[in-house]
Amino acid sequence: MSKLAGLGGRLYRGETSIDFIGKRRRWYGISGLLVIASIFALSVQGLHLGIEFKGGAAYTVTKAGATIEEARTAVASTSIPGEIIIQKIGTDKIRIQTGALSNFEGNAVQDSLAAKFGVSVESIDTQVIGPSWGKEITRKAVQGLFGFLLVVMLYLAMAFEPKMAIAAILAVIHDVFITVGIYALVGFEVTPATVIGFLTILGYSLYDTVVVFDKVRENTRTITSTSKQTYTQAANLAVNQTLVRSINTSVIALLPVGSILFVGAGLLGAGTLKDLSLALFIGLATGTYSSIFIATPVLAVLREREPAMKALAKRVNARGSNVAAAPAAVESIQGRGPRNQPKRKNRK
Repeated sequence: MSKLAGLGGRLYRGETSIDFIGKRRRWYGISGLLVIASIFALSVQGLHLGIEFKGGAAYTVTKAGATIEEARTAVASTSIPGEIIIQKIGTDKIRIQTGALSNFEGNAVQDSLAAKFGVSVESIDTQVIGPSWGKEITRKAVQGLFGFLLVVMLYLAMAFEPKMAIAAILAVIHDVFITVGIYALVGFEVTPATVIGFLTILGYSLYDTVVVFDKVRENTRTITSTSKQTYTQAANLAVNQTLVRSINTSVIALLPVGSILFVGAGLLGAGTLKDLSLALFIGLATGTYSSIFIATPVLAVLREREPAMKALAKRVNARGSNVAAAPAAVESIQGRGPRNQPKRKNRK
């Protein structure tokens, strides 16, 4: 920890520097590969929408020692159409999810499950959602997502500047897209908890990006009058100054979420937690990555296109050339000392 603290101090003072913005093509390439993988997963597998979005019925049977094979046999005996999803929840619960069923088909499934597991029909937890309600939930989820992005963009444009808002929103879209792609690749079911997780990671991603952008604004407030650094150099310094803070914050946030995902959902079988925890875990990781490697490089590229920043870059480069040429000039002058002066002839 002392070494990390020492590194953070050197990064903050500029004694040690990592060229994040100068190597932006590398980070763009990594993100491009992740985006392509997400597109492939979405096109091949797609998202597994829960019954809350597409409608259907879900039956939860509580019985110690219940197995997925027994549930599959019981449902198969009813010959209901459509896809059947059966999950084990914890050690004593089985969840059976079907498409939209008629009253007769739903009663047949309940009776078959009750007979197979030796429980009463009343003890089976039944949830039936119509397709129209699922469409309404989907519409509200999309509206909430776009509304969130719009409000955030307006706030960032007023609190910082429009180009910072554009860079931040691009980073958020990058995070959501990769998270959705991994969700499709893993095959987890998309539920309202998943949507909540997506909205949560949007907020966290923006929080980390705003911290970096605030430091960028501080470093570039008087940059055109001093002419000591280009905008890219000042922005890269801001990323280095906030690097250790971003890593520490992300690790602390990932630890409890990782416990929910790997211990709660993986070892203890708390299936209701995995939808939210997976979205949070992936989103927190990608949010930290995008705030360092995507948002700030994009901002620097946008600002360096401005005439004022182009003129600043020319002044800084010219100043650097003059500073580099000064030692050579001094050395040249010193080289014409007494030792190198032509010898005078002695007159007798």
